Amino acid sequence: MTQELTQTAVEQVLKQFIDPETGRDVFTMDQVSNIKIDGSRLSCDFGLTTHTAAIWESKRAEFERHLRDNLTGLTQLDVNHVVHYRPASPVGEFGLTVKSVIAVGSGKGGVGKSTLAASLALGLKTAGSKVGIMDADVYGPSIPQLLGINEVGNPTVNEHKKIVPVDADGMPVLSMGFMVPEGEAVIWRGPMLHGAVTQFLRDAAWGDLDYLIIDMPPGTGDIALTLSQVIPLTGAVVVCTPQRVALLDAVKSIAMFRKVNIPVLGMVENMSGFICPDCDRRYDIFGSGGARTSAEQLDVPFLGEVPITPSIREHGDAGTTYQNLLDPSSSSYLSAIVETLVSNMAGSAEKEPPQPQLPVLG
Repeated sequence: MTQELTQTAVEQVLKQFIDPETGRDVFTMDQVSNIKIDGSRLSCDFGLTTHTAAIWESKRAEFERHLRDNLTGLTQLDVNHVVHYRPASPVGEFGLTVKSVIAVGSGKGGVGKSTLAASLALGLKTAGSKVGIMDADVYGPSIPQLLGINEVGNPTVNEHKKIVPVDADGMPVLSMGFMVPEGEAVIWRGPMLHGAVTQFLRDAAWGDLDYLIIDMPPGTGDIALTLSQVIPLTGAVVVCTPQRVALLDAVKSIAMFRKVNIPVLGMVENMSGFICPDCDRRYDIFGSGGARTSAEQLDVPFLGEVPITPSIREHGDAGTTYQNLLDPSSSSYLSAIVETLVSNMAGSAEKEPPQPQLPVLG
């Protein structure tokens, strides 16, 4: 039922529009201001947080459509879109100020997990979110190479005795790759792995983040258990290739995350066919659609696919993975995965709004 164009009517309609980050209405969350009504004209400022930057365009269009569809007599609408600043609250026993912690894992190595983790982080950052990336793949740290920062040396320590992550064009990064000479192996047992991951979380100056992306080691090992114990993860993204031998391991990875109470945010099918640049014909070298089918069977969201693309390998070798978000052969696939992930998280927040975290006083 439509309503008259009055202040009360406008406020009631605003209370029906949900903020994609918190799952609460934008009026209550003070994300609409400077509401001005002049006869049949309405103007206001509307803000979304950087946490949902990847879906800003669709949400802004939805907001304007919501007002037009539910306000009788509205002939002109002027919405000034602004950024709504909402700092992250401390999470976990170490007090990290981050809104979402996402682990990127795989059942086996060689499926492009680290490349997808780096591309996901860069995609969120490019959209406008504040992102950090932690390379927890202690035995095979690839993130420094993929981001072109593998020769920066050891991270420094600030005046508060906190590790200062390496700056990758505005994105804080920590990896064992900064601390171990290239070509030298890390031979650690479980307790040492636990200590390294804990130190990266507890003793690092990550700053105020929307997302902390964690590149997990392949398989089902100690790291997932450690993370589930020391920090509340938002969820995990599982990367796999289409062939059955890879999917069997991916299913085990999903089972592991569920066993340690880490929600699975979705699956990504990497190396999903090869599109010949000369004839535009598709060749399913490793098969196609296996991850989508497995996701449906396991009741896990399917986030998207990325075909075998030579430029992705070339950018990774050159340390210019950010170019994957600009290259026409890969950008549409990766951007779609980022948008789908953020959109799914927004949908989950609307269904079950997270409880606000209260500061501990005293």
